[in-house]
Amino acid sequence: MNEPPPADLPGRAGDRPARLTVGVVGSGRVGPALAAALALAGHRPVAASAVSDSSRRRAAALLPGVAIVDPAEVLARADLVLLTVPDDALPDLVTGLARTGAVRPGQLLAHTSGRYGTAVLDPARRAGALPLALHPVMTFTGTEVDVQRLAGCSFGVTAPEELRMAAGALVIEMGGEPEWIEESARPLYHAALALGANHLVTLVAQSMEVLRDAGVTAPDRMLGPLLGAALDNALRSGDAALTGPVARGDAGTVAEHVAQLRDHAPGTLPGYLAMARTTADRALDHGLLRPEQAERLLEALAGERPGPRPGGQADTEDGA
Repeated sequence: MNEPPPADLPGRAGDRPARLTVGVVGSGRVGPALAAALALAGHRPVAASAVSDSSRRRAAALLPGVAIVDPAEVLARADLVLLTVPDDALPDLVTGLARTGAVRPGQLLAHTSGRYGTAVLDPARRAGALPLALHPVMTFTGTEVDVQRLAGCSFGVTAPEELRMAAGALVIEMGGEPEWIEESARPLYHAALALGANHLVTLVAQSMEVLRDAGVTAPDRMLGPLLGAALDNALRSGDAALTGPVARGDAGTVAEHVAQLRDHAPGTLPGYLAMARTTADRALDHGLLRPEQAERLLEALAGERPGPRPGGQADTEDGA
């Protein structure tokens, strides 16, 4: 296969990247969707590696007609290779591909890990590859809907200075928006995303389970408007959007929550306690709670029944 001449590499000439043959190593939920998005932009997926039956079906659905081959053959056929394997597998994969001579000089090698920048690709870079880290800030289902969701999706991008235009052009062609992340900041950046998105799924799933236990027949329908509004308010206003019994200082309500969860849903209690303590700390730091209210909340979270409010105070703010 002919390699694109240096003048035609993305970012070195013109406003659009050269049309590239694209390969995917690891046909999980991410790789086929990104390759399909690149196909819509005029690039040509030519090969993918897939091990499980589900990954083969996924590749066939999103990349029809694309050959399923081993990783080395993917690199042999493609100008741009997407390495879309789990984070912990990425270093050994890169080292193995470089050691066996699968990497070709001038080949664009892009991984989609949030944890790593381009340093993890150093073995391939020493073999002549052009390293990119393109992490889509999106959850993936492994279906065609993922391609649509890439429209306006942020990508955490790390690349050598000479490849920044190439990286940005590819992200934009996939429908995304590049956000530049320094190499040293990648682990912190990824931790922040996991803190919000991954833990949100756990919290919502637990909330739905407890609502079912309380007799709610359609917890998803009940939670949808509430969580949508809470997310929108949080993104707009940060801690000022805090509502609910912790932010109001309703220690008695919190104590009842603790008792009910201990009796009926003990598996959810550690998460509730941790998040309530964190919420109380943030509400106190931002002046939403008085110190005496925070103290009563901590008593409630420790399993104690709080006494009367000092001076018979009562809050009247509404909210969940």
